[in-house]
Amino acid sequence: METSVATGLRAAGEKAQLDAACKRLLSEKRILAWIMKSCLEEYRDCGVKEIAERYIEGTPQVGEEPVHPDEAPRIHGLSTEDSSIHEGTVVYDVRFTAMAPSTGEPIRLIINLEAQNNYHPGYPIVMRALYYCCRLISSQYGREFTHGRYDKIKKVYSIWICSEAPENRKNSIFRYRIAEDVFAGQTKEREPKTHYDVMTALILCLGKPGDKKENMALELLSSLLSEELSAEEKLKMLNEKFQIPITQQLDKEVSLMCNLSQGIEKRGIEKGIEKGIEKGIRGAIDICRKLNLPEEEILRQIMQQYELSEDTARDYLRKAK
Repeated sequence: METSVATGLRAAGEKAQLDAACKRLLSEKRILAWIMKSCLEEYRDCGVKEIAERYIEGTPQVGEEPVHPDEAPRIHGLSTEDSSIHEGTVVYDVRFTAMAPSTGEPIRLIINLEAQNNYHPGYPIVMRALYYCCRLISSQYGREFTHGRYDKIKKVYSIWICSEAPENRKNSIFRYRIAEDVFAGQTKEREPKTHYDVMTALILCLGKPGDKKENMALELLSSLLSEELSAEEKLKMLNEKFQIPITQQLDKEVSLMCNLSQGIEKRGIEKGIEKGIEKGIRGAIDICRKLNLPEEEILRQIMQQYELSEDTARDYLRKAK
């Protein structure tokens, strides 16, 4: 049997690989294009192919893991890293630039896959999404604008995809953005929207593949990131329903993600069964001792009932004292 340390390291390694595979899939231009068309008002009237080929610039950069200020950065794609002497380092999961169809102006976008099962990880996810927006804006200083040219600030999006959301938030998209509110006074004058509409955070809460959905991005992502569908079912869905060409690389990434997910699930079941057996053995020892059976008789019974070696059975007896 593996030690708990070895098992923990193995599980952590597999989960990291699964997380990385998910992020690489999200960086596929056609998948990004569906998210943009379904969630961002700038691309609502554009075709998916048009968004992927005309408006997404370059190759989206993928950061393999988030980096906090007190950790050494270990990433792929330096453009996913945003450093500040005073604020530390942030690594975005997927970061890319897209052009706005109406104005031709660049928009900075990041896609973040929230891989942890707990929707409430100790802080509101939306606050982290808004923090990322702020970092994307502040990092433009010296790149997009200098000195007092704040009119050159480019709009940013922080999009979070939560695969494990609470029941009352599943199959929903939540949007957070800046809006003008006349707090006092009767003036009808309004600031142009382009002067303050510079950051938006979106939280996509996925559901199960068969659930009814009102948004194509939710339908695509709920199926793509599901643990219930096989690689073949996911590839068929991508090709037939979303007209995404199945390249050799896409096939490989989907298969890898499914294999990793199934392996983690299988080991979780095996671990649960193992814990159940251990509980049963401890219970049997307790009952035998209450009946005042000799230790050697208890040893013989648990060896016979649970098919244990003598050394393993003696170890259970020792731990149960």
